[in-house]
Amino acid sequence: MGSVFWTRSSKRYVLAFVLISFVHRAPASVTHYSIPEEMKQGSVVANLANDLSLDVKTLNKRKMRLDIIPNKRYLDVKKDTGELYIVEKIDREILCPSKSSSSCYLKLEVILENPVRIFNIEVEILDMNDNAPRFRRDVIHLDISESTPKGERFSLSNAVDPDVGSNTVKTYHLSANEQFDIEVQTGRDGSKFAEFILKEALDREQQAVHNLILTAVDGGKPPRSGTAKIIVQVLDNNDNAPLFDQLMYNVKIMENSPIGSLVIDLNATDLDEGSNSDLTYSYSLYTPDKTQQTFHLNPSTGEITVKGMLNYEDFNIYDMEVIAADKGVTSLSGQCTIKIQVEDMNDNHPEISIKSFQSPVSENIDVDTVIAVVSVSDKDSGNNGVVDLHVPQNMPFKLRESSDNYYELVVSEPLDREKVPEYEITFTVRDRGSPPLSDNETMTLQLLDVNDNVPQFPQSSYTIRVTENNAPGALLSSPSAFDPDLHENQYLVYFIVEKEVANTSMSMLFSINPENGNLYALKTFDYEMEKEFFFHIEARDSGSPPLSSNVSVRILVVDQNDNAPVIVSPWRAHGSLVEEKIPRSTEKGSLVAKVIALDGDSVHNSRISYQFLQVSDASLFSLDQYNGEIRTARMFSYKDWRHHRLVIAAKDNGQPPLSATVTIKLSTVETAVKAYSDMSEVPLEYDIFSDLNLYLVIGLGSVSFLLLITILVTIVLKCQKVKPSIAVPNGRNSVLSERNSTLADSTLVSNDAYWYSMFLAETRKGKLVVRQPAPKGSRYFVSSIPRSSGMSETSGSAPSTLQVRVDGSNFVSGIVTLTVGLTCFLWTFTCWFTQLEIYNPSFSTAYPYRLGYFLTVKFNF
Repeated sequence: MGSVFWTRSSKRYVLAFVLISFVHRAPASVTHYSIPEEMKQGSVVANLANDLSLDVKTLNKRKMRLDIIPNKRYLDVKKDTGELYIVEKIDREILCPSKSSSSCYLKLEVILENPVRIFNIEVEILDMNDNAPRFRRDVIHLDISESTPKGERFSLSNAVDPDVGSNTVKTYHLSANEQFDIEVQTGRDGSKFAEFILKEALDREQQAVHNLILTAVDGGKPPRSGTAKIIVQVLDNNDNAPLFDQLMYNVKIMENSPIGSLVIDLNATDLDEGSNSDLTYSYSLYTPDKTQQTFHLNPSTGEITVKGMLNYEDFNIYDMEVIAADKGVTSLSGQCTIKIQVEDMNDNHPEISIKSFQSPVSENIDVDTVIAVVSVSDKDSGNNGVVDLHVPQNMPFKLRESSDNYYELVVSEPLDREKVPEYEITFTVRDRGSPPLSDNETMTLQLLDVNDNVPQFPQSSYTIRVTENNAPGALLSSPSAFDPDLHENQYLVYFIVEKEVANTSMSMLFSINPENGNLYALKTFDYEMEKEFFFHIEARDSGSPPLSSNVSVRILVVDQNDNAPVIVSPWRAHGSLVEEKIPRSTEKGSLVAKVIALDGDSVHNSRISYQFLQVSDASLFSLDQYNGEIRTARMFSYKDWRHHRLVIAAKDNGQPPLSATVTIKLSTVETAVKAYSDMSEVPLEYDIFSDLNLYLVIGLGSVSFLLLITILVTIVLKCQKVKPSIAVPNGRNSVLSERNSTLADSTLVSNDAYWYSMFLAETRKGKLVVRQPAPKGSRYFVSSIPRSSGMSETSGSAPSTLQVRVDGSNFVSGIVTLTVGLTCFLWTFTCWFTQLEIYNPSFSTAYPYRLGYFLTVKFNF
């Protein structure tokens, strides 16, 4: 027989095996093991193969199994090693709940077959201190009378601990206090319990409840403990007499106090509780009958109220004695004395009398003017008869005392009827009694209007928009004013302040209703003639003297799209066809013609776009919709017609849009036209080469020679004087008038005599070509004007000339520029320049540049 036991050291279990005795293969022998409870799952208890002298290799063949007598399987055996191990943590208190025996065993049987062998095994579960003591009730209530003598003992419920031996409850402790203690006792079964002992007498009035903590401690290492709360309720004993707050009360009460008025609320206290603290109030035998008849004492609450009428003149002092007794078995009582003094009452109201009151008054009344006279009085005496008179402080009035109890109401600030048309003046009289009495009287003061306000417009200025072509008599706006005065001071009359615009009076353009200020237009406005009007409207009241104010009015005429575009280039007689000629060798992208249209409307409505309405060959011509330039989309071929008809429409941006059309008949010729029957060109002052082919040959043949000739020509042009040009027929107007000293691209040149007679047809790199009809003939002449030249000086009969000014400051820079730059790009420049064509929109004819002319105009020599 062997024995195994476990001990705990440093939280680890150490198995000590002691072989005491063993009866080999004895069926009746029992193997004993001892293990502590709460061992971890999987912990090895013993090696049964070694202890039972079994061959480990045969355990599986012999079908070794473990049969546990209890239903729950706490242990099992490993067949490959023969070790007995923990399957489930063992709680000794659950396995052996009875504490009648300190031992707890778990009985097992090890069964093997082939041959059959049965081994009996007992595993003793050793107790551990894993349970703390616990009271059956967490709170223990004790009721102890305050008259209980000290030394009295009271039983307390004991604590229980499931552990056994030294791990069970060993002692008790009580929290520190002065009244109670405990004594630990041992029961017949060895259990420990505590007795509760009263050390000092209790006083409920000092402390009615005692809260204590009882602690039970077991004998384990380390020890465990459990607590319970002890609540001691101290029961009352009638040992305190009632006490009043004061022994003597002095009370004052006003005469004529109503029946039931509270005089005093007596408050007697008894430190006891329950019936020992219930009090009853009563008069003592020393209280006079008069007092008991005048005042009532409530026996439950101690309230003293008025029972009869109080009259200061009849009786003004009352004395009484009140007793308060509790309802204890042995009744205790206390008493107090009360002295009631009746005070005189302010029972007469002051009176007010209006002797004089002036209403209505003018709003411009002078300050310190007397408006009313008032007298006051009070029938009481002393402070109760002294009275004070008041008016509201937020009004422009004040009281001025004139004699005893007589007051005058005067104006303290200027009055304004427009702010406050009338005043409700309340005269309040109050005496100085306690409590004070008062009376009041209200009078209404009305103010008469004075014309002291000028008419006011809601705006400092008005901007009114009216669309042109309006109907005469149309309502434009209603700039009405407001006058805060009354009656005739409020009636307004409106006028237009006279002002002339272009020798026209405003009253001829606009009309205003004098009663309501409605502003009307008397005529139809034209945005192109007048865009805005500025004048003033005056509003005048009917007061005496009248007051007035004015406001500025700005009338903006809003444009309508009422002007159709006018085509000014190419020029043609009314309804006539424009005929133009163009060389058939014209390159792609060359300018054929340029349509220029003008619109007299505003910027938005005058934006003009151009489009083809009819074109004989859409693939041959293109039209820029913004500037009206007609260019060749490709080169002419032998298949193309010789004559083309182009119908161009110029359309504005208005709603609805307006448009104008021009028809151009375009004819193609084999070579450039040298003369025109309807125009004359102002000859240049010099003509270096007269044939295009000649300077094509010269330019392409010898760059060096052309460079030398160019430099020489430039020097000659800079040095020679201006030669007069061939005269043109006399005309009424010069090509450039003094009023138009500068010209810009696509800008019309005009004067008073011929509207649209001169206009800018084409500018190209500083050259301006201008067309003008001759008054005495049907021919035209063309003037070429350098951009940097000044205003041309002409006389009424002098011919128009082309003047080239010599600018000495540019001489050196021109020579340097030509010498350095011309050598580098002259080949490219010559090829491009000989093919370049300037297009005259007046005739729609391609006119080739001349080299000398280009140098003169382009570089401003």
